[in-house]
Amino acid sequence: MLHIMTSEPEQQIGVGTQDAFQRLWTPHRMAYIQGENKPTGPGADDGCPFCSIPAKSDEDGLIVKRGEQVYAVLNLYPYNGGHLMVVPYRHVADYTDLTEPETAELAELTKQAMTALRTASGAHGFNIGMNQGTVAGAGIAAHLHQHIVPRWGGDTNFMPVVGHTKVLPQLLADTRKMLAEAWPA
Repeated sequence: MLHIMTSEPEQQIGVGTQDAFQRLWTPHRMAYIQGENKPTGPGADDGCPFCSIPAKSDEDGLIVKRGEQVYAVLNLYPYNGGHLMVVPYRHVADYTDLTEPETAELAELTKQAMTALRTASGAHGFNIGMNQGTVAGAGIAAHLHQHIVPRWGGDTNFMPVVGHTKVLPQLLADTRKMLAEAWPA
């Protein structure tokens, strides 16, 4: 059913006190909020999603690029469209515990991800980083992962600032396909 926006707020029954706000429902976020697929412990066999993703097909795992030591995967709960993570295959928590080949390939796939995001979506800039440890904000602290978040001039609007909500214009499967096709050789 096609819903055409009007200038009048739609009356919604059961959403609490009537006000001038329209609601953007994001029920898929409840999986993240409730910790679905979150590891039960620090070991590789404790339900670590970063250990299980490589066993899936690229499409099912949202893998954009596989390397020898690390892989690039879309974030299931992205901050922006195209939000990637570069993850070592080996279950390791701390950056200082990476081997030299892992460190080198993590850096190379990060550079390639930036190139692919610029090519595919015209990203103007990037936030790149790792949260090392739970106290630093790591959602899955037991398996290191580097975030690559593309940014565009004007991409911060009222939704994330006031509504604490991101609006993503593309399905993750479509984003994965677009970035895989734009990935440098």
